Amino acid sequence: MAELSTIARPYAKAAFDFAVENQAVDSWTEMLAFAALVSENESMQPLLNGTLASAEIASLFIKVCGEQVNEQGQNLIKVMAENNRLAILPSVSELFVEYRNEWAKEVEAQVTSASELSDEQKQQISVSLEKRLARKVKLNCSIDASLLGGVIIKSGDLVIDGSVSGKLSRLSETLQS
Repeated sequence: MAELSTIARPYAKAAFDFAVENQAVDSWTEMLAFAALVSENESMQPLLNGTLASAEIASLFIKVCGEQVNEQGQNLIKVMAENNRLAILPSVSELFVEYRNEWAKEVEAQVTSASELSDEQKQQISVSLEKRLARKVKLNCSIDASLLGGVIIKSGDLVIDGSVSGKLSRLSETLQS
């Protein structure tokens, strides 16, 4: 994964810089996400790993993407095809989103709870995280009944385990030491 990030970083950074300069960050986010989905498609794998010339691969890839990719996006696809890098589009898209979030002072937080959270609970978590991280927070909520109760919040390197199972585990470790 680290190797893919290293290879994808220059493409993502160039695309992001271009998007910021042209005030098109949101459209580039969508465009790269769509191109990443296309590159991950099973029917595209033989094309990306085949023996076709890079110009042919780029042309076919652009045709598949259709109107979802603008002229500048097509140029990126051509450059990536010339360097045999279309397979790393998902990593480019991920890094682009990271750059966008950093630029917009936003962060995504994964919130896993034992049961469905109410809108009020989500709001409380969001407000608390915004204060702690000094960024606008977007919550991605999921349910895991094995937590028994409480929540686990993950955002980047930050992990807050407020689940009942996590507390029981920490109590068990404390009692055994």
